[in-house]
Amino acid sequence: MTAEQLLPLDIEDRESLTRYLQVRGDLAPGQPLELFKILSGGVSNKTIWAKLDAQREWVIKQCLEKLRVQVDWFTSPERIHIEALALEYLPELTPEGTIPRLVFEDHPRYVIAMQAVPPPHENWKQMLLSGHLNLDHVRQFASILAGFHRGSSERLDFYQPLFGDRSFFETLRLEAYYGFAAQQTPEVHDFLTHLIDETCQQRLALTHGDYSPKNILIRHDRLIWLDHEVLHIGDPAFDIGFSTTHLLSKAHHLPELRDAFAGAAAFYWDEYRERCGSFALTEAYEARAVRHTLGCLMARVAGRSLLEYFSDAERRRQKQVVIELMDSPPAAMNALINRFIEGINRYA
Repeated sequence: MTAEQLLPLDIEDRESLTRYLQVRGDLAPGQPLELFKILSGGVSNKTIWAKLDAQREWVIKQCLEKLRVQVDWFTSPERIHIEALALEYLPELTPEGTIPRLVFEDHPRYVIAMQAVPPPHENWKQMLLSGHLNLDHVRQFASILAGFHRGSSERLDFYQPLFGDRSFFETLRLEAYYGFAAQQTPEVHDFLTHLIDETCQQRLALTHGDYSPKNILIRHDRLIWLDHEVLHIGDPAFDIGFSTTHLLSKAHHLPELRDAFAGAAAFYWDEYRERCGSFALTEAYEARAVRHTLGCLMARVAGRSLLEYFSDAERRRQKQVVIELMDSPPAAMNALINRFIEGINRYA
């Protein structure tokens, strides 16, 4: 029997996973997993941590077709292959140790395994929500993204055959974030549909599509970057909007740290621009980064994937402020940050 003949496979079931790894040859016949833990936090994959023996600790992911959110949201599990490719190629665009090592890909099962990040480490999103905001972490966050964008923009011909497919980004981000929010919020329908059209016209650099604190682990004050299944060649300004949204939404959610998070968002943009390269210095790019920030701020309170830490009142407040900003968006990122915070304070 081969691993491909083992159906079905549910990696969250310890017995099923153990049998699968035995047939693959990762475990000897009859050898159990030493330790096993289901990891939470993601909506698009089943993810577990497994210790096979003293030398091997892996994180194993199995792609879901139906995502774990409140509304129906389907997409092909073939996207796991994008993540496998990303784990193979991103190390050449990022500082050493930023990307975990790929152990194997089982394409027919939509499964990948990567080397687990050794303890001690913390999830950056949880650190930020607990009020632990360190500007050096923000600086690294900006530097990693800038190097990724700059380096890939210089070798687009090389990356095009690997990451030219944008279908997963379109279904998991453009439709699920901007398109769904446009349907739910008629006041900003035109803004968001125009932003979708504009985004589809851009092919400037590799674009991650999921660059957020949730996908960052902090180990010994160094950032480790996870989850790459919507990586594609597109508009890198989307990554700025997506990531800045998390800093601004936490500024909204944590009033006692509002000014600190707003300052961190401005610092993040300034650090990114300084390191990214010429294409990020244009007024057109900054204006698109502003529009993507507004689009993502709206999507996280009206799209398919809502920020789970927001109260209903916070969702209504952010929606109201963003509707006003979309009616007359600023051209500069720092102006957007200031106006967003002013609006949140006004309605608080």
